[in-house]
Amino acid sequence: MKKVIFGLTIELRQRKKPESSENKESAKEEKINNTAIPERVPKHILFQRFAKIFIGCLAAVTSGMMYALYLSAYHERKFWFSNRQELEREITFQGDSAIYYSYYKDMLKAPSFERGVYELTHNNKTVSLKTINAVQQMSLYPELIASVLYQATGSNEIIEPVYFYIGIVFGLQGIYVTALFVTSWLMSGTWLAGMLTVAWFIINRVDTTRIEYSIPLRENWALPYFACQVAALTGYLKSNLNSYGEVHEVYKIYIFSLFLGYLLQFENSALLVSPLLSFVIALMLAKCLQLNVKKGTFVAKIMKVINFYLVCTLTVTLNIIMKMFVPHKENGHMLKFLEVKFGLNMTKNFTMNWLLCQESLQAPSQEFFLRLTQSSLLPFYILVLITCFLSMIQVIFRRINSGKSLKETITLEDGQIGERPEIIYHVIHTILLGSLAMIIEGLKYLWTPYVCMLAAFGVCSPELWMTLFKWLRLRTVHPVLLALILSMAVPTIIGLSLWKEFFPRLMTELMELQEFYDPDTVELMTWIKRQAPVAAVFAGSPQLMGVIRLCTGWMVTSLPLYNDDDLLKRNENIYQIYSKRSAEDIYKILTSYKANYLIVEDAICNEVGTVRGCRVKDLLDIANGHVVCEEGDKITYSKHGRFCHEVKINYSPYVNYFTRVYWNRSYFVYKINTVISFQS
Repeated sequence: MKKVIFGLTIELRQRKKPESSENKESAKEEKINNTAIPERVPKHILFQRFAKIFIGCLAAVTSGMMYALYLSAYHERKFWFSNRQELEREITFQGDSAIYYSYYKDMLKAPSFERGVYELTHNNKTVSLKTINAVQQMSLYPELIASVLYQATGSNEIIEPVYFYIGIVFGLQGIYVTALFVTSWLMSGTWLAGMLTVAWFIINRVDTTRIEYSIPLRENWALPYFACQVAALTGYLKSNLNSYGEVHEVYKIYIFSLFLGYLLQFENSALLVSPLLSFVIALMLAKCLQLNVKKGTFVAKIMKVINFYLVCTLTVTLNIIMKMFVPHKENGHMLKFLEVKFGLNMTKNFTMNWLLCQESLQAPSQEFFLRLTQSSLLPFYILVLITCFLSMIQVIFRRINSGKSLKETITLEDGQIGERPEIIYHVIHTILLGSLAMIIEGLKYLWTPYVCMLAAFGVCSPELWMTLFKWLRLRTVHPVLLALILSMAVPTIIGLSLWKEFFPRLMTELMELQEFYDPDTVELMTWIKRQAPVAAVFAGSPQLMGVIRLCTGWMVTSLPLYNDDDLLKRNENIYQIYSKRSAEDIYKILTSYKANYLIVEDAICNEVGTVRGCRVKDLLDIANGHVVCEEGDKITYSKHGRFCHEVKINYSPYVNYFTRVYWNRSYFVYKINTVISFQS
């Protein structure tokens, strides 16, 4: 039921009572009687609803399109993309992004789609002495779909492959923003919240997305779909307000989605042994075993305790059973990583310490919170979160302790925002995501967009302001009137202040001509394509190997991927070229992977790290025992000099194993000798 107050449509939500077996027939008759004569809605109300939906949809779609166009324009100004040769464009894809795009190129070169998929699932042309299922290991479904669309739509005659690829990603980012817009709109009832969500998202894009720095990242493909799922679930929970049986359908959808993911990820057993799956199944079983008892009685309270205990017990039991019968690989390295991160353990392992030094795996910096505060996002988010959380707790305690039945109809005057299931879902969700983001900074790209959406919903929601006024027992001004005024005035003031402060900055960024200039890497790739044999295998840092694989197609010894134990071990072994090891040791390591060429990067060899103890050479010295800490002082000990320095001097025994064949200001390329001749 809805009523109009001061020109605004305020929804009155009717709660659904669970039907018992005693009054099922009477309920059916009553439902028939109630729905026999539908109430006719006045035409002006229908027009208001249509206009509201039309304007909101138009604003949502326009916001997504404008953001996609903004990304395209900013990318062009930053890299001068249209004025560069293909090689220079590909160099802008760094690290693991280069690997993803290289497989997109491979799919376009394949004689058929089936042949391309087979070569990716049985790939032995990327990493030496290793056959990998690239689709499974690197989640290459986006590249498969993009390659099919590029060829099926005839785009190969209109647009270059790289523009088609990045265009899809930018388009998905537009869908991402539109989904956030719709979610905030659904929760608040006004499209003004969606506009504010988009504004905060773009202004804080340094902390909401990495699309500007690394286009092919998996998160740039996945998060738009995640946002669409959240929007759909929000609409579902809002329309099925208090029916436990209908929210129960979400569990079935989750199980179906997980099973589909299990098949698409080549029977990924980690999904089956997930504690969350066991928890969902336990909830469904507990629902089947739940008894109908009168609310508010002592027996009902006892049954709630028993139901809670049953869910917890079933979750643990089912998870143990699944792990017993489903073959899976334990995540021991993840547990050890968390132990070291929280200071519960110490390690000298190079890979573990190197991962801990990565910025994305560290705790968020103070600058992160400062940026969110300067855009006014964090203060309003905290206000909204505290209000919704306390209201939710208030509702839970009322249900548990008082035993009173809930009101038949919830109105704006009630000031009970914590009653709404979609609000409860989002509060729990944002708390969980926020907790993870406080531990690992890389997860902020999942949490910060959520912050934008929740904060915008709150300041635009009359129910949130009414909940606050009810707690404050406001008497001087009519609380409903004040809540309606603030729900429009506050976001308007925020929007105007954001426009005044940040819009000129956005326009300046689009006007500034930036340039990505890396001539040394271009020269290196050009030399490899012209001088190196086709069957050559290159060794070097994983990040550089990804670029070599993309720009030249040559085989490499390692990749910048961290979900495979063998690749992690390879990375550690190849990184030994920057340690204090002998020429013979390095030679044995490289030849064990059939490497023909070694590339030494001056930036790593002479690295001046901003974080103490996080330089690659420092981590190697610790792992190899070449640095001993005594009474706070570091004592360096090794009978060999640092290999990356010594090999440049061209004296024995280094020249016996390695011959320099190319160099520039940043890179030194050495051919690994197959026949060793020792000189005096």
